[in-house]
Amino acid sequence: MVAITASILAKVPQLRPLNILTDLPRVADLVESCFAGTLDTEGHRYIQQMRRAGNDSYFLRWAANAIDTVSMPLSGYVWEENREVVGNVSLVPFKREGRKIYLIANVAVRPDCRRKGIGRALTLEAVQHARQRGAQTTWLHVRDDNPGAAALYASLGFRERVRRTLWQAAPDRSLGPLGAGITITSRQARDWPQQEAWMQQLYPNMLAWYHPIPWLSLRPGLGPSLYRFFLEYETRQWAARVDGGQLQGVLAWQPFMGHADRLWAAAPLEGGEGALAALLLHARHTLSWQKNLTLELPAGQAQEAILAAGFKPIRTLIWMQADETPLPESRKSL
Repeated sequence: MVAITASILAKVPQLRPLNILTDLPRVADLVESCFAGTLDTEGHRYIQQMRRAGNDSYFLRWAANAIDTVSMPLSGYVWEENREVVGNVSLVPFKREGRKIYLIANVAVRPDCRRKGIGRALTLEAVQHARQRGAQTTWLHVRDDNPGAAALYASLGFRERVRRTLWQAAPDRSLGPLGAGITITSRQARDWPQQEAWMQQLYPNMLAWYHPIPWLSLRPGLGPSLYRFFLEYETRQWAARVDGGQLQGVLAWQPFMGHADRLWAAAPLEGGEGALAALLLHARHTLSWQKNLTLELPAGQAQEAILAAGFKPIRTLIWMQADETPLPESRKSL
């Protein structure tokens, strides 16, 4: 493959950098129209935030100086046809353990402009942007029900690393029995080593830059307790036990302002389905004043147990990472 040696901006006049001061409302409209059928509650909230930001002069002045320094989609590229924004890609920088990582997001092309190489050109320019700014690696994610986009990214050198499913359920105080032979108790300090080991299997470190696990708020002990107290970081944790106290699983709950509450599961990869179902039912029963509970796990993991607990799959994302090998020359596909 031929390496990209220069930006394609000079070669393709329709492609230009995002102008944070003027483009946000049009990009919001584009993203909303392209993903109307798959936007969840947080997706709609993101679109609303983008529109508000586009009309907030104080935010726009700050954002113009914060590009490439904060983990927000403040930079990217758009594709224009007849002065209309018909394509977009966003770039979000992250830092993890001294490494600079870029997430490519919001790759959107207006339906009547697809299959013209626009999405490919936008993605290539985003990868070039990340490399020029010293990124050690570049990631993106795509829904598993969008095989065309997944194939495009694979052709550009992105490789699938993991699939994760987001589940959601509403609390319900009227729920019945929690499962024969399983007792739900508070999580004890002695449970932590096993809980931590199980969580490390379910929440891979390769995505910790994007979904950091709140280890400190979950650990037992005086230090973590003071951390939760002073930061008003509410956390509840339950343990599932059988045979007079043998630990089978742990579930933690943490509320997030402006977002659905997060559940963190800890259970063995095999044989923990019954305990997980009982814990999820207990959370739905106990947290009856909350609106929605979410749980994210590897795709296919304990699926029947999660469904039995009344959770529904919201989406499954394929996380893809760019190879270190050079990308193909972009002009050939335009």
